Amino acid sequence: MAEEHRCQTPEGHRLCANNCGFLGSSATMNLCSNCYGDLCLKQQQASMKSTVESSLSAVSPPSSEIGSMSMQSTVESSLSDVSPPSPETISISSPMIQPLVRNPSAELEVTATKTVTPPPEQQQKRPNRCTTCRKRVGLTGFKCRCGTTFCGAHRYPEVHGCTFDFKSAGREEIAKANPLVKAAKLQKI
Repeated sequence: MAEEHRCQTPEGHRLCANNCGFLGSSATMNLCSNCYGDLCLKQQQASMKSTVESSLSAVSPPSSEIGSMSMQSTVESSLSDVSPPSPETISISSPMIQPLVRNPSAELEVTATKTVTPPPEQQQKRPNRCTTCRKRVGLTGFKCRCGTTFCGAHRYPEVHGCTFDFKSAGREEIAKANPLVKAAKLQKI
């Protein structure tokens, strides 16, 4: 890459061995930090895979093809959180697909996931006007417990003649917060 850009590196520096264009160092096997990190990650994954395979083969030797397939799937599933997911392809010659291909009368239910967006429903907008004086309130309107919106002057229940019963609502809240506890009567000795 240095040849393409016609740049020359100083005598003490070397380009990365992977020809990525960055400078490498002798401490990282003439690789740049990015390529060296990738190399270390691949080596760790390979060592983890070999240790998992050796531990699985020591625990239970595969007795048939199914056993080896399950061991392979176990190894792949244990490494799936380390390595990025790879796309899978399904072959028609696989043993699970063959009976379905040979027998067209076999029912195969395929559910296609279709993203259907429902028509946008009209969002319930807060009224932009005070119910009492019809003044525009916008975002500064106050919603009362009776369900209507008021301006700053009419926001108090005494001013707009609120129909909400605050006393009974307060009693219910207090009753829920402080349940009545009746203890069993004590017997006299």
